[in-house]
Amino acid sequence: MIADFERIAHDTDGEPQTDDDIYSITKSLRLQLQGSIEIGGNTGTTSKDIGGLYSAEPLALIKPSGVDDIARVVKAASQVPHMTVAARGNGHSVNGQSMNDGGLVIDMRSTEENLFRLITLDCCTNYIDVSGGAIWEDVLTRCVSEFGLTPRSWTDYLGLTVGGTLSNAGVSGQAFRYGPQISNVMELDVVTGKGDIAVCSETQNPELFFGVLGGLGQFGIITRARVKVQTAPDMVGLSVLE
Repeated sequence: MIADFERIAHDTDGEPQTDDDIYSITKSLRLQLQGSIEIGGNTGTTSKDIGGLYSAEPLALIKPSGVDDIARVVKAASQVPHMTVAARGNGHSVNGQSMNDGGLVIDMRSTEENLFRLITLDCCTNYIDVSGGAIWEDVLTRCVSEFGLTPRSWTDYLGLTVGGTLSNAGVSGQAFRYGPQISNVMELDVVTGKGDIAVCSETQNPELFFGVLGGLGQFGIITRARVKVQTAPDMVGLSVLE
């Protein structure tokens, strides 16, 4: 996967940002957020991604406490001309997609521990609700250790966020059997470009649901995913090619 999310751009009256705009939005967010906000030089590694080809200094790094904070950030940005928002997972982009020069970066990993629960519909149907900022490796570990279950489909490299791979379809070596990750999602919570929190599925807000899955972050930020799981195998075989 080459990107966690694309940037959500807000262009209201066509005027560039001013110092007053920047002061206003950072002051407003400090008052509203349950999480934290780091300004300028304190934003650390968010000026780079794993590709290492580009660098971009964000205006601020947001570490949200949950979905309400993410919605507040997007809504505040929508009121400032040309202010952009980038939701950053583990920074596994190669062309700077998870960076944001002069804009706001949301560290989705700060929400990963806020949500993890099993939903059992019947004896054979299980799902997990998991944060969009959770790392797949951690999701797999908890599924197996706590429930003896495993997601039906995941990427070949597990050091990526749930929301990041779902916004990029989530194709892996398992796709031939169970389909890509986006074919194994039942429901999403999404923060739209206006800062609204929407629940979507195949039957509820389906246009948003299918737009977000594999949509490269252009339609909103995935904050929760309901993912199909199945019984984990007792043993896993390893083949060595010579």
